[in-house]
Amino acid sequence: MVNDCAYVGQTLIKYLPSKIETIHIKRSRHSLGKTFGIAWKIFRSKGDIYHVHYLLQDCYLALKFGKKPIIGHAHGSDIRETINQKVYGRIVRYNLKNCDKILVSTPNLLKTARKYNENAEYLPNLIDESMFYPKERKIGDNLKVLIASSSDWKVKGTDKIILALSKIKSGVETSIIKYGSDSHKTLRLINSVKLHVNVLPKVPHSEVSKYYWDSDVVIEAIGVGGTLGMGVLEAIACGRPVITHVSSEFPEYKDFPLLDVSTPEEIASAILSSRDENLWKKEYEYFKTYHNSKKVINRLKEIYIDAMGDKQ
Repeated sequence: MVNDCAYVGQTLIKYLPSKIETIHIKRSRHSLGKTFGIAWKIFRSKGDIYHVHYLLQDCYLALKFGKKPIIGHAHGSDIRETINQKVYGRIVRYNLKNCDKILVSTPNLLKTARKYNENAEYLPNLIDESMFYPKERKIGDNLKVLIASSSDWKVKGTDKIILALSKIKSGVETSIIKYGSDSHKTLRLINSVKLHVNVLPKVPHSEVSKYYWDSDVVIEAIGVGGTLGMGVLEAIACGRPVITHVSSEFPEYKDFPLLDVSTPEEIASAILSSRDENLWKKEYEYFKTYHNSKKVINRLKEIYIDAMGDKQ
């Protein structure tokens, strides 16, 4: 397993059967470790199959070093944005064409991936359910709302979330995790609409569940994409209903109970209706059906076996 994104690789390793021996090659925080260090590790590595996360340099290097077979795993911006760049776009397109198998973590990436590799496939993300698991929700007089996604107006729609909350100030207690490119802009908007918001520090991934459990409802990305991000799945796994933009255009989401929420008015209405426990129950049922660890791992094992072919 090479590199990672949103702990997807790490979680897959955790759920793989023990008879599959895994080595996880990660990038270090040091500048050399991010480039030459990981290149050297990939070059020296020996495996029966290589599963590489993110279709950028690491995947390109593994291909150039002759590592085979290679599963290239796309996670979003690599296919959504980087593919159109002059230099890095060539790397992404090369990886798409030359990997033995392409996996995508959300269905909105599938159409583009299949332009370059017809065997591209959507593999639902797994959540580490030993870290993220349901706890009882006890709603008081005020509904505790957590804005969990990063502050990014274009991609996450944070501005629309704030405008929605400004319409229902009474009976709602709002918190936001301070991170993202538009954090300062978001705080200025909060002040301008006279909304009281608790600003929470960003914490390690292992501690994020505490923020979910301390809330009554979680709001995630309302911007572009229209897919279920990792934060959405984690919050649902923690027993909290999630309001996010899930697009009905993707057949993979036809059974998700809350579709096409986009405008401030729709967000506000969804927040008020989230007191009903039925929303979370339906979201959790979807999560356990489509992001079921046994189903996903069984499919991943099949993909590994097919990719290995005569190498078995």
